[in-house]
Amino acid sequence: MVQRISEHVVQSLQPLAAAAVLASVPLAAQAQTAPTQLWIDLSTSTMAGMPEFMQGGVGGMLSGIFGGAGAGASQVYGHASGRFIQQGSTPSLSGAFPPSRVIDVALYNPRKPGVEAALAIPPTMGMGEQLPLVPPSPSYKEPGEAPAEMPDIKGRILIYWGCGEAVRNGQPKVINLSNNPTQWAGLLAGRMAPERAAKVGPQHALYPNEKNKVNAKVDTSLQGQHQVRGDGVPESMQFTLAERQDLMPVIQLQQQGDPTQSIRLNWQPVARASAYHLHAMGMAGQDMVLWSSAENGDAGLGLFDYLPEATAAKWVKDKVLLSPETTQCAVPKGIFAGGQPGKEAGGAMLRMIAYGPESYFSHPARPAKPPAGWQPEWSVRVRAKSQTMAVLGLDMAGMATGREAPQEEKPSGLPGAAGSILRGIFGR
Repeated sequence: MVQRISEHVVQSLQPLAAAAVLASVPLAAQAQTAPTQLWIDLSTSTMAGMPEFMQGGVGGMLSGIFGGAGAGASQVYGHASGRFIQQGSTPSLSGAFPPSRVIDVALYNPRKPGVEAALAIPPTMGMGEQLPLVPPSPSYKEPGEAPAEMPDIKGRILIYWGCGEAVRNGQPKVINLSNNPTQWAGLLAGRMAPERAAKVGPQHALYPNEKNKVNAKVDTSLQGQHQVRGDGVPESMQFTLAERQDLMPVIQLQQQGDPTQSIRLNWQPVARASAYHLHAMGMAGQDMVLWSSAENGDAGLGLFDYLPEATAAKWVKDKVLLSPETTQCAVPKGIFAGGQPGKEAGGAMLRMIAYGPESYFSHPARPAKPPAGWQPEWSVRVRAKSQTMAVLGLDMAGMATGREAPQEEKPSGLPGAAGSILRGIFGR
């Protein structure tokens, strides 16, 4: 989708000293000494204005609104493993909307790579006594191998940025799609959240998987003791998660206004959020309109992913992200209004992310000054984010309950390419 127009994968490189040490050790010895690693990614995703108990039906409802094929495919989203698992064969717009809460786990057990294991979980999760960890199927392919499909746009891309009721001087940046991409690619380029998920292969064991279809619930909590069990897994691999390592709360986003005016957005502070970012996209005739809350002009296409807290703090200072104290923002007047007086308003899809904390555990604990070649017996990384989406100017809560929105709040139209905009709206 749009956020993948300019795909950049930032890979983590191991220190040269550590690489030199590993290069001198036989592969069999490396497998015996390498730490067992567990990645846990926690994502909370909602539709703004939709009652919590109805979130599971968002996809099917919007499929009908935008002419989709109707419910028929259920999908499981993963990220610690970089996975995307689809169950069912009937394509539908409902697949563009992930479950409201996703717990994604990837295990690398060097002593028994690619062997099933299990993560024993506390009762607070309400998902049974343990989560099965299963190797990927032979047909598994790493996501991102093919570029995301762009909507068929023959006009231009107009880029706006910054919170405020009025369009600022010097905006928008204009990209004429008839020009050679080398002439305008730089205008879309911006900062990218570093891709730091496990590079999944047959040596991993994953959750969710085809053998388990239990989803996290509204009251699911990861707080409590966890233990990884399996052939070759260190017996000491148990750890306790606290509030910091739990699923993040939903973003309580509210909006006022319609696409012909400035749309005012406000939200309650999200616990444990280190920064926020908002992005909207829509159509105005044949033009695609992009807006980002970044103050520095970043198009904001590559920012919807997990971020280390240090990176989030730096990007707040650089005016790319909004500070954790921010609780409001305004979309400039009329940028999604369709561009022609008397014509239907274009409308737009808005998405918002709250970046959560990252936590690391290891045994033994990493010393303040680790000696050369030091590595633990096992390690765990837990990270979290919360995200939401909304149709600008559309009362989703009223539509879900059959309540009519006030006349002045109704959008006069929706983007003709709404289906294309919706697909993949949450990205990775």
